[in-house]
Amino acid sequence: MCGIFAALGPLGEGAVERVSRALRHRGPDEEGHLVDGECTLVHRRLRIIDLSQLGAQPMGSDDGAVQVAFNGEIYNHHALRDELEGRGVSFRSRSDTEAIVRGYEAWGGGVVDRLDGMFAFALWDRRKQRLLVARDRAGKKPLFYSTADGHFRCASTIAALHASGLPTGVDAASLPMYLAYGFVPAPATLHAGVEQLAPASRLVVEADGPLRIDTYWRPQFGAATTRHSFADAALEVRALTTAAVERRLESDVPLGAFLSGGIDSTVIVGLMAKALGRVRTFSIGFAGDARYDETHYARIAARAFDTDHTEFTLQPSSFELVETLVKHHDGPFGDSSAIPTYVVSQLTRQHVTVALTGDGGDELFCGYVRFLAAEFAERIPAPLRRAAAGLAARLPSIWPSVWAATPTERSLAARARRFLAAAALPAADRLAAWNTFFAPRTLLRADVADTLGAAVDAPLLWQRQMWDETRGRTVLSRILEHNFRTYLPYDLMVKSDRCSMAHALEARAPLLDTALVEYAATLPPAYLRRGTDTKRVFKHAFADLLPPEIQVRGKMGFGVPLGTWFRHDLRAYLGDHLGDGARLWQWLDRPAVDAILDEHQRGVRDHGQKLWSLLTLEIWLRSLAAQSRAQAAA
Repeated sequence: MCGIFAALGPLGEGAVERVSRALRHRGPDEEGHLVDGECTLVHRRLRIIDLSQLGAQPMGSDDGAVQVAFNGEIYNHHALRDELEGRGVSFRSRSDTEAIVRGYEAWGGGVVDRLDGMFAFALWDRRKQRLLVARDRAGKKPLFYSTADGHFRCASTIAALHASGLPTGVDAASLPMYLAYGFVPAPATLHAGVEQLAPASRLVVEADGPLRIDTYWRPQFGAATTRHSFADAALEVRALTTAAVERRLESDVPLGAFLSGGIDSTVIVGLMAKALGRVRTFSIGFAGDARYDETHYARIAARAFDTDHTEFTLQPSSFELVETLVKHHDGPFGDSSAIPTYVVSQLTRQHVTVALTGDGGDELFCGYVRFLAAEFAERIPAPLRRAAAGLAARLPSIWPSVWAATPTERSLAARARRFLAAAALPAADRLAAWNTFFAPRTLLRADVADTLGAAVDAPLLWQRQMWDETRGRTVLSRILEHNFRTYLPYDLMVKSDRCSMAHALEARAPLLDTALVEYAATLPPAYLRRGTDTKRVFKHAFADLLPPEIQVRGKMGFGVPLGTWFRHDLRAYLGDHLGDGARLWQWLDRPAVDAILDEHQRGVRDHGQKLWSLLTLEIWLRSLAAQSRAQAAA
């Protein structure tokens, strides 16, 4: 893993050094940069494969006309090397980076289509005066860019773009997206003048020409269906998963795995143990709240595979790092599980440099109950769905005991009410209602909403567009592809990358291997679920590897007890940030926010996740103001 930066056009004095400092956490082992005419490349290296200087970057062709700054891992670089050597190409290092350079010389921009891994890179072609920029298929590695000052620049982090001289500011038109989803999808960001390259995208820019962006791959869930029987499909899933894990074991530095005790991470660790023998594993629990603690199951898996296991415990005091998290995320983010992800990454890095994860299993094999709920809703006749929506508002009076029962029962009742309330909506609108924090118009100040105009409705229109693009497929296939193109790249992958790379820890996700994704996309719904039993084919594929207690356990999200923390240990902290003087009030309606906060503190509803999204937004707005003052004073 590394940090990269590229620019076409002049940079101010000291910009290269400032950019390098801004990227240092992503690559603390080595710094390199190149200025070649119009192009500047900066690279911060985390050494993983070929620790020698032969793997240093920017890496160039023999004549220096092609130069690349690369972040990530290319898992098929051995196959690419063999193919190129068969054509007479000579390699001078063991680095996977060199496969990009040699591949570009052979195939031009088509090299991107041949790469299998997690990556973001910027490649300069001096002869054509052309910069080629690309991201991996699932969006594991980030890439932001700007043309705000008339010159192109791109980087692994927005902070690096600002360090290069780009001014700070809020892109108000993106606020509705953030309020709805807790993230902003490509190409926009919350930063004025900054865009993000979408996953599976290739960008070409020439010194005297416009940007050209194309999508080189897209998942096609349900577009084709495997002819394999269920048993044969399970065998294929096992073979592909095993191969994906083995490809991700290549490392010249210590390697381990995150182990939650869920099905996905347990399978990954089991396969690692078969390949390596003893494996180092790491898990995290929560003090005082068993609802969020999976360490019991992690211990079962660790014992089953005789791993060298380490556990960490998260305390409410861990919340003190929220400002650090906002910094590493380059802005606010709606997923509070970034807290345990950050802490487990920090402590894991004390022992290993690479950690395999179970990310992607729920996305490929239908692991979320909400997928079943969305599919079920489509089967209900429209008149019944309309009747259910009318019932939702009356639930507290019909079923009063549950609204005053235990936190778990209140949570279930609130979910039922949320499900019923959106039941009468069209499918895309229903998904939006279930998967959003806020309807932006209910939270924005009226004058701000008027100024933003159509941008206020952009979150819903985005959902509808995504849904319409999969018309004609099964409901479950459409849901899986929708999730793969929304939640996976803009929440799950962002959290994984930012929290691990904050500590220069490389996180690898075997279950997002391209061949496995493409095969999983052909599995019929019946192979994925039966009734409420999810991930059928995956569990069948590894029935001999999974301890019985883990195979039958229910899904537990990697969450944080925010509801309890915000009512007790962190009540004052939350009040300080969402009170008088908050910068949020420039954009949001204070009475609307106060009503949410009051409901939460009185225990009427658990708004912990909503309040988290507002808290990180406030912290980011404060930090942005501080950056603006610093830039003005410089």
